[in-house]
Amino acid sequence: MLNIALPKGRLGDKVYGLFSSIGYDCAAIYEDNRKLVFENPERGVRYLLVKPSDVAIYVEHGAADIGVVGKDVLLETQPDVYELLDLQLGRCRLAVAAKNGRQEDLSLPLRVATKYPRVAKEYYEAQGRQIEIIRLNGSIELAPILGLSDVIVDIVETGTTLKENDLGVFADVAQSSARLIANKASYQFSAGVIDGICGKLREKL
Repeated sequence: MLNIALPKGRLGDKVYGLFSSIGYDCAAIYEDNRKLVFENPERGVRYLLVKPSDVAIYVEHGAADIGVVGKDVLLETQPDVYELLDLQLGRCRLAVAAKNGRQEDLSLPLRVATKYPRVAKEYYEAQGRQIEIIRLNGSIELAPILGLSDVIVDIVETGTTLKENDLGVFADVAQSSARLIANKASYQFSAGVIDGICGKLREKL
């Protein structure tokens, strides 16, 4: 069976709908239970429901053959996988945000709160800007409000949360959307099947 890692949550539901529309459905996935593994022996697929940030880990280590993960996660973790296709779902951007009206003091290191330390570090290194990374896992917007950081680097979808907290976007760092990735060894052995899925998905998109 081809093991497919899906991110839990809304994005995973959309991705599963996309796979289902090209014939790779699995009725059990809609049952009201807490199962994490769903199989369709007739189609030869097994779906694994995984925390979004862990999808690339499962694929890189071969527990899943292919999976769907946000480009933001790929930029931050840089897993050793093949990136096959942009599924054009979950579109958002990685951006620098701060309190509206903030004036930057270039003589001091910039304090950056983020759950994307690698992305933030590479972005500011390219500008020659000295920074101090403050690693946070949630409610990143609180950091500049409470004076914990000068700016944040985070995912922005609609920008509503920023506006409601008197924050604004000052720069875009990268665009993000859901990407289909493959384990390198799996792709060697199952290229025909994986390429077939890619082709059908590409037609749908």
